[in-house]
Amino acid sequence: MRRITYLISSFIIFATCSVSSHALTDAEAVNVSGSQRMLSQRMMKSYLMLGADIKADEAQKQLAESITLFEERLAALKVYAPSKPIRDRLTKVESLWKEHHQKIVSAPNKDILETLMAENVELLKACHQVVLAIAEHSGGAGAELVNVSGRQRMLSQRIAKAYIALYWKGKSAHVQKEFEDAKQQFASALTKLQRSPLNTTQVSEALSKVESQWKFSQSGFELDENGHYVPTIISVTTESILWKMNDITKMYENIMEAQNS
Repeated sequence: MRRITYLISSFIIFATCSVSSHALTDAEAVNVSGSQRMLSQRMMKSYLMLGADIKADEAQKQLAESITLFEERLAALKVYAPSKPIRDRLTKVESLWKEHHQKIVSAPNKDILETLMAENVELLKACHQVVLAIAEHSGGAGAELVNVSGRQRMLSQRIAKAYIALYWKGKSAHVQKEFEDAKQQFASALTKLQRSPLNTTQVSEALSKVESQWKFSQSGFELDENGHYVPTIISVTTESILWKMNDITKMYENIMEAQNS
């Protein structure tokens, strides 16, 4: 099979969560492990965008960057891992990743899409278990906020992934449910974050901007219900939400650091 040529960018996305220069603190580890959930969905979304020929150059660049970051951060988490439960869950992620990696860099193929998307969900679940283990080890309300906020990044990409899968592959009850569930989870978690007593003025203002972007996205989702797809618009709006939630997750990481100091 033809391999996707890696476009190694000098600009490393999500630089607010760099792991290359120092050992991770607990707060950083919650954030970084949370970003692994997002990257799992971002890679699958990029693969689908390539298959559907949606902003293909950008999708290929995103895929290459996401793979690089996923492997870099997995290595950093393995160095950090302070307990056997965390190490065991990272081992599970690494095992799933080795097989998934080989397929995600291959030329997009509708014939294997159902299997690949099922594997992708398993990788997501394994990454989520790592986050839960690290958050439990870290403790405190701050860890939960970093977890929930970081999960919103993942949901933005999972929503886009499912939407593009429906556009490219066609109607699927399983993918439609994933799409609907991800939307519901995002809306519910956004409300939860907005109600947190730990929010600073900066966090509250940033969440309001996400809410506005989220409401705007609903028009694209409604078009889908009528059988009209707008994948480019959805990819752009979910990308904007991703970046906003990434900034907010970093804010919550700082709140957690302050609690732990």
